[in-house]
Amino acid sequence: MYAPALLSLALGLWGVRRGGTLRRDEAGCRRAMARRSLPDLWSTLADADAVHGLYYLLMHLLFEVTCGLDPLLVLRLPSVLATVAATGTLALLGHRLAGPRAGLLAGSVFALLPQVQRYAQEGRSYAIVCALVVWATYLLVRAVARRDGRIWVAYTAVLVAAGLLHEFAVLAITAHAVAVPRGARRAWAGAAAVVLVTVAPLAVLSTRQSDQVSWIGRPGAGALAGFAGTAVLALACAAIGRNPTSRVLRGVRLPVLALGLLVLPALLLLLVSLVTPLYVDRYVLYGQSGTALLTGAALARLPRARRTRTAVLTCAGAAVLALLPVTLHLRTPQSRVDDVGAIARAVAEAGAPGDGVLYQPARRRVWSLPDPGALRGLRDLALDRAPAASHTLYGTEVPAPVVRARMITATRIVAVSDPAGQPLDATPGEIVKRRVLATCFEKCGTRRVQGARVTVYARPGTC
Repeated sequence: MYAPALLSLALGLWGVRRGGTLRRDEAGCRRAMARRSLPDLWSTLADADAVHGLYYLLMHLLFEVTCGLDPLLVLRLPSVLATVAATGTLALLGHRLAGPRAGLLAGSVFALLPQVQRYAQEGRSYAIVCALVVWATYLLVRAVARRDGRIWVAYTAVLVAAGLLHEFAVLAITAHAVAVPRGARRAWAGAAAVVLVTVAPLAVLSTRQSDQVSWIGRPGAGALAGFAGTAVLALACAAIGRNPTSRVLRGVRLPVLALGLLVLPALLLLLVSLVTPLYVDRYVLYGQSGTALLTGAALARLPRARRTRTAVLTCAGAAVLALLPVTLHLRTPQSRVDDVGAIARAVAEAGAPGDGVLYQPARRRVWSLPDPGALRGLRDLALDRAPAASHTLYGTEVPAPVVRARMITATRIVAVSDPAGQPLDATPGEIVKRRVLATCFEKCGTRRVQGARVTVYARPGTC
């Protein structure tokens, strides 16, 4: 069972710095939140991003005790180690439910999944939440098998921790609900109730901060088709991996548990997103553990004849080779949604002392947080109070009329915006920014960097 964990560790450490690039969410964690004092952090969480509050607190403490070490490594190593733990625990889970061969294969498949590799090197809470859900699932299987109250307490505590790190971890309860046999349902229901009651205050608080997820759109045809295709393949693997003679621990069956983890949390988020958009695949990253369990069990069920073994090894080698381009791409700056460092350098090169700078939308001010020096000599035309001073993630902006008045006094403006085709915010401040740029300035040139556009505007005839 050590081999999958070692594979996961090797993949996690390989290229973990990703060329020194930093994604905006990581920048927000590192500069906007984790480096603040505890009173400032607490004040900010009362108004924004409470769903990640426990993670920010943990990272704050980690940065305090690792002062002087490479901040990128400090930011990402917890995710690497969490993925290693998830891989090893998943291998143990597969071993208990379907035998050592299935456990070994399930752990190896999990370590190789592209989405798992991506978030193993991301300085966010998703890999840690995934590890906790996998651990809770393993404890669930043990608790059902042994009927030991202490294991139920451990199961409850681990799932509470996962839910406090990210509230959507509690959706794993739906998968556990369908897998728990009748004889253990009372004990499980008590544990689930404790989890829900404990996480409920965080859920209530986060609903008051809904602006934090206003960027999420309704699931498109691609997301729905991807989910449907994954579910069909999972059902096929479950049919192949089903073994009537395999070990059953007091009614816990691997196909039911794995299908529940893969399908139910994501399905619930998709259904809710038809009304209130909330579906993002990383929010239910732990569903990939179901994929790995089903695949490992299906592969373990294949005959062990020499000819079959050769065919399986050939297919496995082909799969690894097919994943190699994706694996290599994940370790490049181009795999990131954006490159905060590249954006900051582009702003510094585009601007000159005395120029104004605008962020469109305002939340993109996070791009300048890791390197405040990039703005030296530039005037942030819309800024009212800085992030730390305002106890917010990205700072507060002055009212729309004041933004307009400041823009009109500028000769040149550097506008930092999302790539073309992204939805435009309809707030008064953002509307005024776009209107004044269109009517009072002309575009001198645009530089496209990873995940952003940096455009220089000047008064007509002065470009």
